Amino acid sequence: MADIKYYDVILKPVVTEKSMELMGEKKYTFLVHPQATKSQVKEAVEKMFDGAKVKSVNTMNQAGKKKRVRGTMKFGMTAKTKKAVVQLTEDSKDIEIFEGL
Repeated sequence: MADIKYYDVILKPVVTEKSMELMGEKKYTFLVHPQATKSQVKEAVEKMFDGAKVKSVNTMNQAGKKKRVRGTMKFGMTAKTKKAVVQLTEDSKDIEIFEGL
């Protein structure tokens, strides 16, 4: 397991139509460090956002896509990523990073 600090776990929020609909159910989606575990994601969310209490964390690994390189017949790969969907408890405060969206 990698020695990752809590401030290195969450890379950025995922803003899509589906993730915005899930916010009504207190589910928030983040891109996370590829070696982060569910417990590390839970710790990072609770420390970074005041009043947030995590109920559960679901993670998924996404493989990189095959892309053509500059019009040649060579192919490359995009980076692989990891997403985490964080479910907050009912008495938890909302995450304010998503308020203006």
